[in-house]
Amino acid sequence: MGAGFDFWDLRRTAWSLSRRAGGQKPLPPLLLFTDPSRTPDPVAAAETLPAGAAVVYRTFGAADSLRVARTLRQVTRSLGLALLIGADPALARACDADGVHLPEGRAHLADRLTQAHPHWRITAAAHSLRAARRGLAFGAEAVVVSAVFPSRSRSAGAPLGPLRLAALARAAGGPVYALGGINTKNARRLLASGVVGLAAVDGLAPREP
Repeated sequence: MGAGFDFWDLRRTAWSLSRRAGGQKPLPPLLLFTDPSRTPDPVAAAETLPAGAAVVYRTFGAADSLRVARTLRQVTRSLGLALLIGADPALARACDADGVHLPEGRAHLADRLTQAHPHWRITAAAHSLRAARRGLAFGAEAVVVSAVFPSRSRSAGAPLGPLRLAALARAAGGPVYALGGINTKNARRLLASGVVGLAAVDGLAPREP
């Protein structure tokens, strides 16, 4: 199957979760997290996404990050996608991104960044209920909780599973995204979890024909 259209169930599930969650400020139902090894061409990956989704560009110190970020900005605008920059507010400003995604350890910056950039979308990573509550209390508009299913990420811990994720989402006190091992085969297991959307790396990476 061609690149970009083998994740239909994941896409459909994400929009269903978003509709169920409601909320006063609409959030992107689907987040693509880039990764140097798993999404070596983040621009090509972004081009497969449906309008209304978002790209979280994580540079991991890449030398060409500004060039890639500016290209992503052009592509995301043309496709109706949001662009968040991972862990780098300066790069977000330089490429006129829509906001930033903060690592769990830097979630405390959310309120300061919101005050400096009121129009930015700011999300934060969380690997526990405590971290999710802290991220939201610090001013993130949503937290991205991982890992939900077994993941190839080097930083992934033991997977939460749908039931523990649902309990966390109920207790977090704000919008929660699910990340970690999510794909077309397991996305629908999260329909009753209470999360506002899905996030993925491999699950949204373009596939070769």
